[in-house]
Amino acid sequence: MTPRHLAVWGDPIAHSKSPRLHAAAYGVLGLDWEYTRRQVDEDGFGDALASLDGSWLGLSLTMPLKEQAHRAAAVRDRHAELTGAVNTLLLADVLQGFNTDVGGIVDALGQHGLVDVDRVRVLGAGATAASAVVACVELGARSIEVRARRPERAATLIALGERLGVDMTADAFDADADQVDLTVATLPSGSALDHVTAARLGERGGVLFDVAYSPWPSALATAWTGGQAISGEGMLLWQAVRQIRIFVHGDPTAAVPGEDAVVAAMRAVL
Repeated sequence: MTPRHLAVWGDPIAHSKSPRLHAAAYGVLGLDWEYTRRQVDEDGFGDALASLDGSWLGLSLTMPLKEQAHRAAAVRDRHAELTGAVNTLLLADVLQGFNTDVGGIVDALGQHGLVDVDRVRVLGAGATAASAVVACVELGARSIEVRARRPERAATLIALGERLGVDMTADAFDADADQVDLTVATLPSGSALDHVTAARLGERGGVLFDVAYSPWPSALATAWTGGQAISGEGMLLWQAVRQIRIFVHGDPTAAVPGEDAVVAAMRAVL
């Protein structure tokens, strides 16, 4: 039988918990698949992808490769098309791209009872922020305010939200803050807002969902006063569950056999 290989690529990558999560899942599923990590930067992505042989089943992609993976995919799911970002490649006859971050955010918030939101604030303007906008629309958001160091960078997010029928605005981090139900922080791990700005956002920020999870609590979560602060570890878990579904049978929405036991094993290694 041909061995099956999978990996997570990104730069940096040494911190990734994905190999532990996937190994735990495949152990429960009885699949002798190898899932590793590899440091790949933007310049090296094309050559690295071209070097893979037929034993490779798929890839997980993290920063800064999600846009490049989107361009490489011949077929993309709806979430990938909307966001312009692919975090999962299925190496079939036709290269298939998926964005499981959107579903990961929806599932993670649902685990905390957040299944319906109205007013949302998104911190950051990168690829993960696009996933956050789509996820919040799927949770019922009617208005989304994007905050970024350079608000002009949010133009693509504004257009995305408006295309999905949501009232969108963009402003700087330190602008006056109105009350929202949910704040989704998509800033890279280790990023910190100054204390005054973080406190102002926290006072009227509702529940904080911070995609950062290591270290936890994040600097922003420590300063948060407006409501509960939720770690991005849940997003990491649930986007990986959707990736495993793709690698097993090509569908991010269809559960794998014995999925409750699979998820329990994955939680145990987080």
